[in-house]
Amino acid sequence: MNTGAIGKLYLCATPIGNLEDMPVRAIRVMKEADLIAAEDTRNSIKLINHFEINTPMTSYHEHNKVDKAAVLVEKMLSGQTIALITDAGTPGISDPGEELVRQAIDNNIEVIPIPGPVACINALIISGLPTRRFTFEAFLPFDKAERARVLSELKTTTCTIIIYEAPHKLVRTLKELTECLGGDRRIAVCKELTKKHERVYRATLFEAAKYYEENEPKGEYVLVIEGKNPLDIVRKNQEEWLSMSIEDHMNYYISQGIDEKEAMKKVAKDRGVSKRDIYQSIKI
Repeated sequence: MNTGAIGKLYLCATPIGNLEDMPVRAIRVMKEADLIAAEDTRNSIKLINHFEINTPMTSYHEHNKVDKAAVLVEKMLSGQTIALITDAGTPGISDPGEELVRQAIDNNIEVIPIPGPVACINALIISGLPTRRFTFEAFLPFDKAERARVLSELKTTTCTIIIYEAPHKLVRTLKELTECLGGDRRIAVCKELTKKHERVYRATLFEAAKYYEENEPKGEYVLVIEGKNPLDIVRKNQEEWLSMSIEDHMNYYISQGIDEKEAMKKVAKDRGVSKRDIYQSIKI
């Protein structure tokens, strides 16, 4: 595919378990590319052989991503086209592909996605939880302080939450989530998506933590967790405002340069009452 012009970077999605999910377009692109950059060549060789792809392959992984990305960029600048694949799913999502994409863009190299399987989206759409807004955290940070910060942020988000987890860490993570988010939050624990032993366990966080403590986790997991109920946030805010006198509440806004009429509107909204109620309270 080397034409002498600047090459291109193709992000080729590959199956997350079921080989029948391999995108037809990805097979063609991988066959026509000058080089395939794979996260784990030992793992990807099985896929390459299955689809009779004879393109040379090189390793591109977490431990060499910065330096190797620079090498791959030089190859593309010299005219070579590269197909990037991950161990499974779509490159650039919770894997080193993000770095190669960044360096390619910085060098004005065209980046082209070849859509296909992605575990987080497949888990989301079968979870039964709201799909309009979601936050994807991939694997929670290993560092204790950073992990605590992320969990604290997740505690208040109203978006559906998606997290990846390994089997040997699943119980610990479910217990942490239960403690941080509350045991009554709904969760869909998606196991081995698209594979023979695919399963979705739908329960509350408390129930899920108890279940997997009693039943040894096996396989790879995607956790889809219900976001915080917006009404709970409204109620909590109202409780905080109601602990303040109406006079102090009014003074809070007036001290910010807001006129009395507008301050009454804000106070009424904060407390969940009418502006008339606030007016009468002030005039008494």
